[in-house]
Amino acid sequence: MVMHLPRPALCGLQMVTDVIAQRQGGGNAAFFNGIAAEWLQRVQDYDTHGGSPQHVPTWDAIHARRNSFLNLYLAPAVGSVQGPVLHAMRRQHGLNFCPACGEPGKPNTLDHYLPKTRYPHFCITPLNLFPMCDACQELKGTKTGDADNPRFFIHPYFDVFVANQVVELVIRPPFATPTFRLRTLAGLTMDQKALVDCHVRELQIEQRFADYFTGQYLRLLRNVSSLRASGQDVRVVLTSFRDAVAPAGVNVWDHVFYAATVADAGLMAYLENEPLPAFR
Repeated sequence: MVMHLPRPALCGLQMVTDVIAQRQGGGNAAFFNGIAAEWLQRVQDYDTHGGSPQHVPTWDAIHARRNSFLNLYLAPAVGSVQGPVLHAMRRQHGLNFCPACGEPGKPNTLDHYLPKTRYPHFCITPLNLFPMCDACQELKGTKTGDADNPRFFIHPYFDVFVANQVVELVIRPPFATPTFRLRTLAGLTMDQKALVDCHVRELQIEQRFADYFTGQYLRLLRNVSSLRASGQDVRVVLTSFRDAVAPAGVNVWDHVFYAATVADAGLMAYLENEPLPAFR
């Protein structure tokens, strides 16, 4: 349940170059000048390997000076190169769904794909930053992967396959009081399926989807009851609901819900023809 996002406009290499230039004459000039070449190379390696923790190692030599990097993110000075970029990425992304889970609502924080506590040199790298809801950020924490799955999370800039729907909803009868499950769509490669499964598990998306499903299904029954009473075509209207939200992302919860509804022949037969629960 993720969205593919366009890459940030600002080049990470240029950001590093400009930040180091702003440090000249300051107390940290010697430090940043000394690590400039390697910092640039590591940012380039991040881009080359799509931010994968399997191929982008930590930088142990800078651990003692970690705060020199973190302060660039946590307390950007007035007139700093990175300040306006961070502000724009936090406030001007125009999203009404979390790109990490697909839940409706404007994401109000930035996440570091590779966590800033372990990879402080990427704390202001635009490709390492993307909007995320609070629930996803708390669940993701500083996790990246393990021995069995070196990458837990889909990267919204590099994993372009999520521009297509990768998770589908299965609604199980009885349709008056249904249950549901989420499953990975067929057609993905083994590596893609494993990554989607990890992402959904680690962000507890199926568990979090439960409350949404309960409320959304009740609204569906109420809407269909009204549509039938007014003589409207139920399938046409529900298909329009699905298509209206598709431009926001085919993996956002609203699209996944209505795509599953319209595609389920048994459910549509129930909605179009069977007695519905009475609503006051």
